[in-house]
Amino acid sequence: MGGVSFDPDSVERAAFVQGARHDAFVLPWRRPRRAQFVQVVDGVLSVRTEDGLCVAPPHHGIWVLRDVLHGMSSATPVVLCILYADANAVPVPSRCCVMAVDGLMDELLAAASQFAPHAPLTGEESRLMAVIADRLPRLTEAGLSLIYPRDPRARHIADTLTADPGNAGVLDDFAVQASITARTAARLFTKETGLTFGQWRQQLRLLTALTRLGAGASVTQVALDVGYSDVSSFIAVFKDALGETPARFFR
Repeated sequence: MGGVSFDPDSVERAAFVQGARHDAFVLPWRRPRRAQFVQVVDGVLSVRTEDGLCVAPPHHGIWVLRDVLHGMSSATPVVLCILYADANAVPVPSRCCVMAVDGLMDELLAAASQFAPHAPLTGEESRLMAVIADRLPRLTEAGLSLIYPRDPRARHIADTLTADPGNAGVLDDFAVQASITARTAARLFTKETGLTFGQWRQQLRLLTALTRLGAGASVTQVALDVGYSDVSSFIAVFKDALGETPARFFR
């Protein structure tokens, strides 16, 4: 990634916030020693784990848990505020997820990022971190994550669609390629992801669209690329998930 190299493991504090600006990047897979809440100030960030995908646009943040193997990427320059936390330093969810970040938390994280993590801890910073810890559980989870099936046959189908979200094939077609019946594939998706196959594919298309819209692609082109022949249908799905049309969300 671009910018100045920073090693969070060299900081002895239990919790601290660091600002970061990076060019487009793909970060190799790693296991963090600390939990991280990665807030996106500008740009769109994607985090892949062994069993899931999280995508965060501005005013959202991704929880990456301690020791969870993950890769991180952005197709465009991105501005972040990253909260690093040791075990029990702040409330942490039970799984990686995307949270909507309200205006207050935006300001709190931005203020905390102004302190130098290697400098002596001041009373002001300590109080600020206490407020952040108090506010974190009040953030609302956003529907911008996706669980991947663990069964290798269903995972084959999921990986095929991830490589080409616009693929218009039906489940029967994918099931044949994965040496599985469509009925079994449907059951596995529901059991292992909590979504039907159709819901899972729609969510994948939404997350893919977010990254491409954040990179500056047009709404029409993105809708077609992720498999919608009717742009208005794509806009309706996007608005239902994020509360605004794509044009308004990324203006």
